[in-house]
Formats: sequence, structure tokens, C-alpha cells
Amino acid sequence: MDEVAKSFMELTVRLNYPLFIVTTAAGERRAGCVIGFATQTSVDPGRFLACLSRSNRTTRLAREAEALAVHLLPREQTALAELFGGETGDDTDKFARCEWSTGPAGLPILAACPSWFAGAILARLDLGDHEGYLLDPIEARCEPTEPLYFQDMKDVEPGHPA
Repeated sequence: MDEVAKSFMELTVRLNYPLFIVTTAAGERRAGCVIGFATQTSVDPGRFLACLSRSNRTTRLAREAEALAVHLLPREQTALAELFGGETGDDTDKFARCEWSTGPAGLPILAACPSWFAGAILARLDLGDHEGYLLDPIEARCEPTEPLYFQDMKDVEPGHPA
């Protein structure tokens, strides 16, 4: 690793992003994962970029989907973060282990996350070891909640490598 890459990694490991769970559906298949790379990209029109690791099942299903749901993880939902971040959908039906309902565009909406939005996929972007999904919100819910942050869960072993 060269000096620039090393310094960049040292800087970014200090960042403390809120954690999100992204869920999606294609036909009868469902998938979801924790993401740490996400950001609003525009106010008018509202746009959001959700970045999914190329190595996980959610990304493979998202390539076939028309929409994603982005859930803000509440601080008290560490078990849900461990389920969606530490397990792989290749081996575990995560939705059998939590409460959810079908939402807009047939997306799975997690009951334990009262703040979420569903977004139509406008673009898929090559972002290195992640794929970016530019989303146009089609429905949203927002409840007061303290978010769970990356630094709170940094010791959870991911279900897949980044």
C-alpha cells in the first residue's frame, strides 16, 4: 500500500457514518444488507446514493430490481445490524428472523426501522469494490430516532468481505 492509500485509509477509518439497511426484491426473492457508504446527492430533486458491496447477495438481486428501500438503523437495533451485516443471505433467510412487511414496489420494509424510504433506481454506477445505486425517493417515513453509527458496530464481522 503506497503512502497516499495508507493516509486515506487512516483518515476514512475515523469517519462515523450512520448505518443503513438496504432491502430489495425481484419477483419472490428478497435480500438485504447493512451499508456504510451512502449519501444524499441532491435536494431538488431529492436523490440518494446507496453503495452496495459487489460480493453480497443483495447486490446481485439489486441488479435485477427496479427499486431499493433504505432503512436508517435506530441505535437500539444492534441485533438487526448484526443480522443484516454479519450474516449472508446466501446461507440465512434474514427475513425469517425479523418482522417486516411488503412496501412500495414490493420492497421488504423492516418493522424495527421506523425511518426509511423507497427509491426507484435511476442509475447503477461502478464504484470499485462497490456498486452505487442512485435513487429517486417514491415513498418515505421519518420518525424521531437516534441512529446507529459505524463506530458502534465496527467489530461485527461482515457476512461477506467488502
